[in-house]
Amino acid sequence: MRAGGSSGAARPARSGRSRKPRLALHLQVVSRAAPAPAFVQVRRWARTALKGPAEITVRLVGAAEARILNRRYRGRDYAANVLSFPYARRRGLLQGDIVLCAPVIAREALVQGKTVEAHLAHLTVHALLHLQGYDHLRQRDAARMEALEKKLLAKLGYPDPYDASG
Repeated sequence: MRAGGSSGAARPARSGRSRKPRLALHLQVVSRAAPAPAFVQVRRWARTALKGPAEITVRLVGAAEARILNRRYRGRDYAANVLSFPYARRRGLLQGDIVLCAPVIAREALVQGKTVEAHLAHLTVHALLHLQGYDHLRQRDAARMEALEKKLLAKLGYPDPYDASG
């Protein structure tokens, strides 16, 4: 699934400041169906959600690509809003890809009464947690993951993504 191209990579903090984990972030925007987040936004979301050093590619795609990937890797024939592909954890370095489907995310944000930015932030954080081993298959794990998502998004200044009142 790895694809080339990037719009930049974050650098480690200088000594003397609080040290954030090293992050190599690649942002690929191949769909304009929703407003694309700025690289600095995605880096901020990632740094907030990651517990250690990582090399992550975030790719914003259209429905056709999202559907192909969902069918190929999950056996589901529809465009999913987000897919995560963990690759490896070598010497403590987490590697993985996140695919965000711009038109699905834009449509969901509208229906749910959220901003596209808030929904993108939520799904990016959600996918980053998946890359780190979190899951929501069992109710207890889902509650744990949801609580962490709420905490991280509040820290980023976004509302509770699960609050149905909008």
